[in-house]
Amino acid sequence: MFGPVAHEPLRPVCVLLLPRPLEQFILRDQAEDLLKADGVIAVDPARVPYGAFGRMPELLSIGVGARQARRLAKALRKRRMQPRVVVVFHPLQYYLAAGMIAVAPDCELWYGRWDRYEEAYDASPGLKERLRELHERTAGRAALTFVASGELAALEHRAGRQAKIVGLAADSFPAPPPAPVTVAVSLGHLGHRTDWALLRAVAEDMRGELVLLLVGERHDEEMQGDEDFAACTKLPNLVWLGRQDDQAAARLIQAADVGIVPFEHSDFNDAALPYRILKYARLGRRTVCPDLAGVRTWQRAVEIADTPDAFAAALRAAAGARNAPDMELREWALAQTARTQNEPLWDRLEALGVLG
Repeated sequence: MFGPVAHEPLRPVCVLLLPRPLEQFILRDQAEDLLKADGVIAVDPARVPYGAFGRMPELLSIGVGARQARRLAKALRKRRMQPRVVVVFHPLQYYLAAGMIAVAPDCELWYGRWDRYEEAYDASPGLKERLRELHERTAGRAALTFVASGELAALEHRAGRQAKIVGLAADSFPAPPPAPVTVAVSLGHLGHRTDWALLRAVAEDMRGELVLLLVGERHDEEMQGDEDFAACTKLPNLVWLGRQDDQAAARLIQAADVGIVPFEHSDFNDAALPYRILKYARLGRRTVCPDLAGVRTWQRAVEIADTPDAFAAALRAAAGARNAPDMELREWALAQTARTQNEPLWDRLEALGVLG
């Protein structure tokens, strides 16, 4: 009554054998571009990672690669797919690729090469030799070899092979539009003393105009449940650098236009004299901070800004100051030595006859 059921033909596909999961793959942008085509699919590494092939005996590597290929081919057939191109990006993928070609003889091999893997710094002499052999096999069998640089292409040419140069792309790497940008630095404690609502408002308002370097330990445990702090951890123009030694911190201040003291209003903060003001000043950088009574001790070095709008305006006004440090401010700061600051103590010691 019914005729024979016609089987849907297998659809030819290009299979990208990714050496790492897509989100960790160095060529992710170019892989994602190819994956826009219906006929291109990506396959993550199997449970036996490719690195293991470099440690296995040759016969075992061939066997494991063949088994992986049969499983992959079976999975593709279930999806009515037939591999027409298999793309590898590392010589250690050769065993799986060879297995794929064995089960799909019409499949051709493509070989992508963005480094001299056989010269890797972390490879032992034995592994380097294995990689050289596998590179020769992979490149010799590939219908298409594509490389990232002219020198890699020249190496293939000297080996009697052809290679196409397919350069690198960085589509997903952020590229904020060129514009005047203020680079600010905050040095010290990043926890409950900080006015995170202020920082959030300023950073969101200046999203394309501000880069804030946060130097110091971040105390997440102090800020649990604080929505403003949580938002700040996700803002792209806040760069969390962690604790740095004094030499590194000084260079980061040197790379900035202005320092900030983003303290909240509290009895504790209001009486404080933040050390960072003097440290910024020693490199000719002024400090923007809320109106806290203690900071006025060093009024020569500070710019009071007690609202998000005023804070943002002060930061905008500082843009480019890193190219013209305030040398008079620097001289003032360098004069604040331990000896001069301790003068009242020395005077009292002398009056008491302690100095002899």
